[in-house]
Amino acid sequence: MSRLKGVISVLPTPFTPQDAVDHDCLRRIVDLYVGAGVDGLVALGFTSEVARLTAAEKTAILATIMDQVADRVPVIVGTSAPGDRMAVDATLAAVDIGAAGVMVSPPRMAKLNSGAVLKHYDTIAAATDIPIVVQDFPPLTGYFMEPWLLAKITREVSTAQTIKLEDAPTPLKTYRIREALDGADVSILGGLGGGFLLEELLGGADGAMTGFAYPEILVRVVSLYHEGKVDEAARFFYRCVPLMRFEFQAGLGIPLRKELLKLRGVVDHTGIRGPAPLPDPETIKAMGRLLRWLRDEEGVEWISV
Repeated sequence: MSRLKGVISVLPTPFTPQDAVDHDCLRRIVDLYVGAGVDGLVALGFTSEVARLTAAEKTAILATIMDQVADRVPVIVGTSAPGDRMAVDATLAAVDIGAAGVMVSPPRMAKLNSGAVLKHYDTIAAATDIPIVVQDFPPLTGYFMEPWLLAKITREVSTAQTIKLEDAPTPLKTYRIREALDGADVSILGGLGGGFLLEELLGGADGAMTGFAYPEILVRVVSLYHEGKVDEAARFFYRCVPLMRFEFQAGLGIPLRKELLKLRGVVDHTGIRGPAPLPDPETIKAMGRLLRWLRDEEGVEWISV
């Protein structure tokens, strides 16, 4: 896998009304994202509802995604786990199915320290040479990785050369990580739904690794920025960022993303695995208002209402 940059989209997991994984919808979602021009996909990420999937479901989901992608873009597989051995086993399974890389966050545990975090990544790297994306997401892990630690991991673990940054404020931390890297050629990708994508790029990020129902928007912002058309990228970003902000509401982000994907014609059922809140009718009405504004007032051509 070459150096990660651009837009790598995290795939949601669609379900049927009977709460089974909907593999037909999953195939349509893959085609939507690949067709939008993304540079890669992430399977079994946090917003894939991975914590609510059985082992058999994870295996079947990966098989469907890899078959549908058919080598069109690289696929990164989330292999975070509570312990070193479990993470290694999940990573080796990802290698076996042809993943281009794995995404790993620190294990969630009491009194985790920097030495244990570094050892966790080193243990995975010792088992295989597959590229590792270091996921920095304290709300998920309960552990805050300072810029110096992230830089140290990339220096000492040769296969961990990409950081997925989801520790707000991400623009400032992106800049601080670049300082700590001291010129090292490490990829930094923003997350959190793309809500601060432009500012992350200005701070030194290479792109985004996140879920969003309109990946075309992220692709356009990143492409314009990398072409040196910063003002044009900014103007387009400022037009579209209200939708990113709306979709990424804490506690409602996953079902709202599925509502948007249903409007796009790729998801049949917007349910998520419980226990979890669902958006109320007023929230859905507010989302429709925003979509109509983006389509009619801002001329964003991909918007479906």
